[in-house]
Amino acid sequence: QVQLVESGGGLVQAGGSLRLSCVATGRTFDRNNIDTMGWYRQAPGKQRELVADMSGGGITNYADSVKGRFTISRDNPKNTVYLQMNSLKLEDTAVYYCNAKSRFSYIPTYWGRGTQVTISS
Repeated sequence: QVQLVESGGGLVQAGGSLRLSCVATGRTFDRNNIDTMGWYRQAPGKQRELVADMSGGGITNYADSVKGRFTISRDNPKNTVYLQMNSLKLEDTAVYYCNAKSRFSYIPTYWGRGTQVTISS
């Protein structure tokens, strides 16, 4: 089993920056077999959506709405994924969830509890 713990959310003015962190803890075998890690978000009344993810090989994928503003990175030895968010907009307000997928398809996707990001005008 793997647990994902997010940090770094908060309240920031539009145009500002935040950096989210997510560390994976738990059984070593499971942590060592995480492939893709990423971030999703869910705004009030909307469905959860992919923000960005990164495969174990370093391939990244971004939502069109955040391209050029957000950057995902990983520190594999530390089992940590980061999301640097710049030029934040009001519409970036949401709960941000960390996500990790095992390289073994029979293992369910792991989710963090989420961290609130609120952008003010």
